[in-house]
Amino acid sequence: MTTRPGAGKPVRPVDAAGLILLRGRRDAPEVLLGRRHSKTAFLPDIYVVPGGRLDPEDLLPSGFPELIHPAVASNLAAGCRRPPIAFLRAALRETHEETGLLVGRPAASAGGAGVWGAYGAAGLMPEFAGLDFVLRAITPRESPRRYNTRFFLADGSQAAGNLKGDGELLDLGWRTIGDLDKLNIVDVTWELIRTAMRRWQDRAPIGVDAPKLLIYRKNNMTLTSLHRPGRSRRA
Repeated sequence: MTTRPGAGKPVRPVDAAGLILLRGRRDAPEVLLGRRHSKTAFLPDIYVVPGGRLDPEDLLPSGFPELIHPAVASNLAAGCRRPPIAFLRAALRETHEETGLLVGRPAASAGGAGVWGAYGAAGLMPEFAGLDFVLRAITPRESPRRYNTRFFLADGSQAAGNLKGDGELLDLGWRTIGDLDKLNIVDVTWELIRTAMRRWQDRAPIGVDAPKLLIYRKNNMTLTSLHRPGRSRRA
């Protein structure tokens, strides 16, 4: 098992958030993916959705209304001390930084600093209520870098701007199902894509389907439903 130098236990996972954007026909959607730089320490040359670790700024209000679907908020709050909205802020912030896109709807509010100022300048407000919680994935215990990532699904038709990003994701583009087999994609991203596309094709309302929990046991991927006890969710 790989551990920190001098440590006797696995690295503690860092909270993170990611966003999968789907657009187009329900029976033939496109997904936005980019390739991580070859020199990055985590998943080099791998195609992923935009995302990253929670930053201190994600704990601060955006300056916009921050409504979340109750089921999404409930599942995010289960077993976590972070406020649920922090993960949605992080997902939208990382998406803007890595792709240049803003996911929102027209609004007159100005917003706050950083990415939220960009929303205000574009005449948009972030669509927090339009994000569905799809998957929580925890990096294997053996990994020297570990993340506890909450992945969300949003309608790509609401994404405004031109694909550019900060250089962390290369070869950004909207890919069809037929394109995916040509790309280097890890099992977590494959499961995220499959789960998100099922919801997209079923036109599942936000919060109806329980998010999935993906963990590794002795390097074997295990997938279960993640929901709070007593809450009814569609399987």
